Amino acid sequence: MSIIITEGQAGDNPVLLPLLEQINVARNGPGRPRKNPEEVVADKAYSHPSTRAAMRAKGIRFTSPERADQQARRQTKGSAGGRPPTFNAESYRGRNVVERCFNRLKQFRALATRYAKRAAYYASEVIIASIVIWLR
Repeated sequence: MSIIITEGQAGDNPVLLPLLEQINVARNGPGRPRKNPEEVVADKAYSHPSTRAAMRAKGIRFTSPERADQQARRQTKGSAGGRPPTFNAESYRGRNVVERCFNRLKQFRALATRYAKRAAYYASEVIIASIVIWLR
């Protein structure tokens, strides 16, 4: 598990790549943990061409619906706009698990209202709440 605490008004997309750098995916057998997941499933906020290019460069499958403004921009360019990005609807259906997890984390009052003044304390509360949810 990995968390990055950002400012309240900061966007999610700029933090995606640093967040992925912190992840270690354990192997079933011997060997070092993998640094890159096989697939990242994200909502429309992450659907930016630079994000797609970074995922492609790392060899990570990226499933995110394309935003309407990006579709329109691509279509106005005609054949020079390129093909639409691939979208795996089957794997995107599993994203609701993440949204439900966020909703369960919001049930913890200290997280929802952010009583903790320091980012380290807040990150610790998120980890503790995640452990409690996992153990239930």
